[in-house]
Amino acid sequence: MSIRSGLALGVLLGVAALAGLAQATNRAQAPAKGSVIFLHPDGAGLSHWNAVRLLVAGPDGDINWDRLPAIGLYRGHLRNSLAATSNGGGTVHAYGVKALASAVGGEGDGRLTAASGREVSVLREALDAGLAGGVVNTASVTDAGTAVFLATVERRSMHQEIAAQMLDARPQVVLGGGEQWFLPEGTSGLHGPGRRTDGRHLVEEARSAGYAVVGTRAELLALPPTTTRVLGLFASEDTFRSENEETLADAGQPVYHPDAPSYAEMIRAALDVLGRAGTRFLLVAEEEATDNLANSNNAPGTLEALTRADEGIGVALDHLARVPETLVLTAADSDAGGLEILAAPLSSWPVDRPLPPNDRNGAPIDGRHGTGSLPFVSAPDARGARLPFAVVWATLSDTAGGIVARAAGLNSHMVQGTFDNTEVYRVIYQTLFGRAPGKGDPSSPATR
Repeated sequence: MSIRSGLALGVLLGVAALAGLAQATNRAQAPAKGSVIFLHPDGAGLSHWNAVRLLVAGPDGDINWDRLPAIGLYRGHLRNSLAATSNGGGTVHAYGVKALASAVGGEGDGRLTAASGREVSVLREALDAGLAGGVVNTASVTDAGTAVFLATVERRSMHQEIAAQMLDARPQVVLGGGEQWFLPEGTSGLHGPGRRTDGRHLVEEARSAGYAVVGTRAELLALPPTTTRVLGLFASEDTFRSENEETLADAGQPVYHPDAPSYAEMIRAALDVLGRAGTRFLLVAEEEATDNLANSNNAPGTLEALTRADEGIGVALDHLARVPETLVLTAADSDAGGLEILAAPLSSWPVDRPLPPNDRNGAPIDGRHGTGSLPFVSAPDARGARLPFAVVWATLSDTAGGIVARAAGLNSHMVQGTFDNTEVYRVIYQTLFGRAPGKGDPSSPATR
């Protein structure tokens, strides 16, 4: 064999080896089937997480959010808007296709075709296939972020119709606020009067369908260990108050209703119930206060909500440690309030001196108790120093700011690089069904 021929053969063998390595890598990286915990701290952008890290763990510490190793830089635009609405962004997550800003599990009075080719969300498709599913929301369960996974309506304000469709879908878990939409007018619930005008008593319908019904934190924590379906309604509307910090202080009101379970407690209870289903599951869990309070420019309330959201991530990671066949995925769909961190050297910002009410460009500045209060103080850094910081706001609306998707566990390698909002659906779908959307019919028993 000539030298030239030998070199050519070597190149061919090298190419073949690389091709074989690529095929082996692709096989190793092929999606495996498992359960999915999708955590949606609404409105929580990168600066929100940086702020709560400073407060809770310090600039050199880590929060649970930091323990999610896979990172994707999220793109959240819709078909007709560069910034997502909660209902439009949620619809993209649930269906895997670009939606209109007005979409609520569908567009106009029609249904939306998902990336799988079916006119249902990924959660409805999972339930149709015999898998288990549930939703958690610190707002009303009929709020957009969870509504779009179980209901299709023309407007996000159609809470009565959303509640009925959610229950008709028969998920194993529904936990959050919104009791008023499950009770008919003239009926008093644990938290207030019903508002349904169609006469349906969804709470009684749920009991008849085998759901355990609970209304307080104590009742949720006391659920029997044999519970396989649960409807928890812990407030007439939301389990938190959305006003700014000054208004809440004047009224002597806390941010969260004290009798309602926390985000983490609802997630833990939901995972206990879903774990008894004996099959893979999808849990969609939303902390809505991170969005509502940021949109009220309530800095201390937003940081409290973010702390609770991070505790929920901790519960999901604990579950992952026990059940490795689980994907933990988290993403917001917008950046609420345009929160940024404002800081200065300790010599310029003494921790015992109130902050100015506005920055030089007029942007409002918040400290520990709102405008004109003392600065926040970080947890100690690696050298033990505690440093002051403030929150500065850009707007009372949602922005197309810096959103980061993060993941851990099964198939988390799929969350990387630039991560379009449609990819949330793709990662969830491929983990639940072990294949790309549209490749086979997941409702067929042979594919479960």
